Amino acid sequence: MSESTSVYQAYQGNTYLFGGNAPYVEEMYESYLANPGSVPDSWREYFDALQHVPAVDGSDARDVPHMPVINAFAERAKQGGTRTVIATGADSELGRKRVGVQQLIAAYRNVGQRWADLDPLKRQERPNIPELEPSFYGFTDADQETVFNVGNTFFGKESMPLRELINALRETYCGTIGSEFMYASDQNQKRWWQQKLESIRAKPQFDAEKKKRILERLTAAEGLERFLHTKYVGQKRFSLEGGESFIAAMDELINSAGKVGIQELVIGMAHRGRLNVLVNTLGKMPKDLFAEFEHTAPEDLPAGDVKYHAGFSSDVSTAGGPVHLALAFNPSHLEIVNPVVEGSVRSRMDRRGDPKGKQVLAVLVHGDAAFAGQGVNQETLALSETRGYTTGGTVHIIINNQIGFTTSDPRDLRSTLYCTDIVKMIESPVLHVNGDDPEAVCLAMQLALEYRMEFARDVVVDIVCYRKLGHNEQDTPMLTQPLMYKKIAQHPGTRKLYADKLAAQGLGETLGEDMARAYRAAMEEGKHTVDPVLTNFKGKYAVDWSPFLGKTWTDAADTAIPLAEWRRLAERITTLPEGVTPHMLVKKVLDDRAAMGRGEVNVDWGMGEHMAFASLVASGYPIRLSGEDSGRGTFTHRHAVIHDQKREKWDEGTYVPLQNVAENQAPFVVIDSILSEEAVLAFEYGYASNDPNTLVVWEAQFGDFANGAQVVIDQFIASGEVKWGRVNGLTLMLPHGYEGQGPEHSSARLERFMQLAAEANMQIVQPTTASQIFHVLRRQMVRNLRKPLVIMTPKSLLRNKDATSPVSEFTEGSFRTVLGEQDEAIVQAAAKVKRVIACSGKVYYDLVKKRAEGQRQDVAIIRVEQLYPFPHKAFGAELKKYPKATELVWCQDEPQNQGAWFFIQHNIHENMVDGQKLGYAGRAASASPAVGYAHLHQEQQKALVEAAFAKLKGFVLTK
Repeated sequence: MSESTSVYQAYQGNTYLFGGNAPYVEEMYESYLANPGSVPDSWREYFDALQHVPAVDGSDARDVPHMPVINAFAERAKQGGTRTVIATGADSELGRKRVGVQQLIAAYRNVGQRWADLDPLKRQERPNIPELEPSFYGFTDADQETVFNVGNTFFGKESMPLRELINALRETYCGTIGSEFMYASDQNQKRWWQQKLESIRAKPQFDAEKKKRILERLTAAEGLERFLHTKYVGQKRFSLEGGESFIAAMDELINSAGKVGIQELVIGMAHRGRLNVLVNTLGKMPKDLFAEFEHTAPEDLPAGDVKYHAGFSSDVSTAGGPVHLALAFNPSHLEIVNPVVEGSVRSRMDRRGDPKGKQVLAVLVHGDAAFAGQGVNQETLALSETRGYTTGGTVHIIINNQIGFTTSDPRDLRSTLYCTDIVKMIESPVLHVNGDDPEAVCLAMQLALEYRMEFARDVVVDIVCYRKLGHNEQDTPMLTQPLMYKKIAQHPGTRKLYADKLAAQGLGETLGEDMARAYRAAMEEGKHTVDPVLTNFKGKYAVDWSPFLGKTWTDAADTAIPLAEWRRLAERITTLPEGVTPHMLVKKVLDDRAAMGRGEVNVDWGMGEHMAFASLVASGYPIRLSGEDSGRGTFTHRHAVIHDQKREKWDEGTYVPLQNVAENQAPFVVIDSILSEEAVLAFEYGYASNDPNTLVVWEAQFGDFANGAQVVIDQFIASGEVKWGRVNGLTLMLPHGYEGQGPEHSSARLERFMQLAAEANMQIVQPTTASQIFHVLRRQMVRNLRKPLVIMTPKSLLRNKDATSPVSEFTEGSFRTVLGEQDEAIVQAAAKVKRVIACSGKVYYDLVKKRAEGQRQDVAIIRVEQLYPFPHKAFGAELKKYPKATELVWCQDEPQNQGAWFFIQHNIHENMVDGQKLGYAGRAASASPAVGYAHLHQEQQKALVEAAFAKLKGFVLTK
């Protein structure tokens, strides 16, 4: 047996290196591979020996990856073994201690934060963690002055006495900053954090001016809260008291961001501390905030919102130049603003041509309980590293009150050790920091921003603080938290502690009180508290929304395109470059579309949609289309991305025809999103809210999947304009249609959108022809109106020949809100019509077929293509064509309590004449959107169509 093999086998016998210590071994081996001299001699000899162990295949190949080492340790751990310690060299005990030193270092890097001084209230006992005790590795007091090699650390020395090493580790990892980063897969990131923290022992080195600035920000944070508390007694404001260091953190982040080239920060946060941020960070005039407390603010919004939901924007000066700050409006669904902010940031990045996010930064501020408890955070984090949604890394800040919402028992607060543990899913580093050490908080912000700029990844700063008052100012927390609030009552406050500290350092005995008096005076006068705010600055990339304000939905839009342009675009989107081999089924689709473009056959839905997109990007309107199957289309009708069937690599061989329609066209981006509705829809809303000139489309895989994003629909899409004045042109495509696919794949819950429709807040349409989808998509951009557009898109109609359109309907006309009777014979004999059936969507084709079978020439059928805003003028004009019609019927596929019936009957009634009756034909009321049995579905469908032609029954509305 060779000497190298015996050394390897000797180390295999040391089972204490396996299992939980595997990360330590992995890190040691990574260091060895980078620099053999960076590890202790005993380890270097072992790894040198490992390189000469024969390969499994018997070859002499040198083993350089680290995974074989980990696997070998893991396998050995499974098999068990002795704890015999065999080290190279004459002194086996010394060798064992050398290994122990490295294990001790690894332990502090991995779990040292468990002993960190993080709680300002000092309520928690230090947990028992044997791995952090030297005795765990066999060290005694006699070893304290023994010098060991610590070459893989960044303490500035190759060797240190054990006592000094332990002090350095505890200062770095167990002080007022507790760090978590060792779970990262990237060795470079781990080494980056080790170098940054260990080189300064996680201690800031700020000069006197910097310290005074921190105190001034703490004074502002506390001063505003105390002023409001005495001036507006009992009014809700969700005070920041106990977490004042957060304002110092924001100040540090903004100024540091300006220095590294960030020009815009978009901030999302819930209630706590928002008023403080508005005044002390963004520079909102205190007198304007006071006016809101006194209910004298100008009522320039139809509905408005409470002051702690309000957004704001401003421009401030930093050492690196002007920085634009935007605080997003936020409803009480606390964390839902996060993907909205990410979408807004991505939009700003795209407008700037900033794909890496070097100029725009997302900052998300969370409460501890909400961050751990609300699933939209998991969805948003899952988006962070994907191509269509990355924003170059987000800085997350937790205002950690250690209490949750109102009455949480710690045993019920969460199922994880830290509220931040969710970010481990994307391996984001976390810095836990004691809010009573504002200098450490500012250092943590500096490091977080440096990391984000270096690695373009999310990072978290968890400010562990407390909540001096209740959840709101009308709450009495002592009712449920007597122990915690006894501690809080005894706490002097972060500002007082820091002012005393600076006084002890000789920076002024009265400095703190002088600042407090000056701030109080500024409050009394309603002056700015942020200096300097740039009141007349306008950034190069600011968006002008004025062309889209004050418009109505009835404004005309010319959406037809010339025949020559139609033909040119059709050829471009159906011609593939040399070397791209489509699937045979896709080739047929392209060939069919080419024939449609030439006018040889009618145009189907997929071609109509594609031509809308092509004409828009050719005219300079960017398009962003996302959803779980958007490239291909859930029902394989789109094929916006052509996959080369002969490609050899997964990341090559795709071609997007819509990106190649013109020389200087606008971008067309299509994204197959992650399996998420809530975060993705919120992201797209955020994107559209910052870019009125891009057609932003979110497509649900099935329309009823919008259920998972209902908060976004309720709180932003439907009400954002009346609450906050936020104009938005987001388009939703929701597949909707009763084809017997069961309760989860039939309805896009049309009734929910109808119920939310008011004050012309959105457009709800259900087009039934290819030309209609073409025109409505073009109308969304060509018309200077930006309202959310909800399209109930079809499934079976995608391939229904009756739903196709001739080319002439694309080169002439526009979107028609109502489609009247298409049978010329019935139109010519209008006086014979006794009944008018009004409907929307797919059921129209069933009604036409049934009428033909029964040869009913006394029935006219009208399609309502735009359900909201209801087109009274167009609908009334169609009704007037049939003066002898005494009966009207609304027919729908959906159950009676769903669909449009309850929300459209009054609109129809308004257009009826005296003596006319209105009845309903459709499914009976149901708790489920649809039945799951195919035969029952068919029976219901047959019955509802027959009912549309039968004698009126049940509820009948008479004019």
